[in-house]
Amino acid sequence: MAPDRPARVIEQRGLYFDELDEDVVYAHRPGRTVTETDNVLFTTMTMNTQALHLDAAWSAGQPFGQRLMNSMFTLATVVGQSVPQLTQGTIIAQLGLTDVSFPHPLYHGDTLYTETVVTGKRLSATRPGQGIVTMKHTGRNQHGDVVALATRSCLMWTREAHAEAQKTPQQRTMNA
Repeated sequence: MAPDRPARVIEQRGLYFDELDEDVVYAHRPGRTVTETDNVLFTTMTMNTQALHLDAAWSAGQPFGQRLMNSMFTLATVVGQSVPQLTQGTIIAQLGLTDVSFPHPLYHGDTLYTETVVTGKRLSATRPGQGIVTMKHTGRNQHGDVVALATRSCLMWTREAHAEAQKTPQQRTMNA
């Protein structure tokens, strides 16, 4: 880089409301291989002392024959895997999660892959430059078994409104 030229800065971001398309599968990669350490730390950090997550001997005698990953860890990871591609820096607020289910367990050593489909979007009636997006997240293990499903609603910026909101008061005055 030449000393008299500023460095080019590229900041990773998600997609704006206007860039999100309905009925498209957004595949989030890489996957995340989950570990015993992840499970024990998350479980104890959140004070969920369920033996299914912590006690290998007890869990061996239960229907799945081994410890299960904490489902809240699974849900958080499924949502988290979507962030860089969809909502990083473009979300205003998460409005809610519904229809959450865990049809198949996730175990230590499994790799979690997430896909998201935008199932609906509309501009906000009360917040100009913002829109509500509904997404369906699907988490699968390395075998393709669905381990988590969740519908998520988010309040998102439009590109133009976000650019305007990022301006300083001086910049807004100069452009008026």
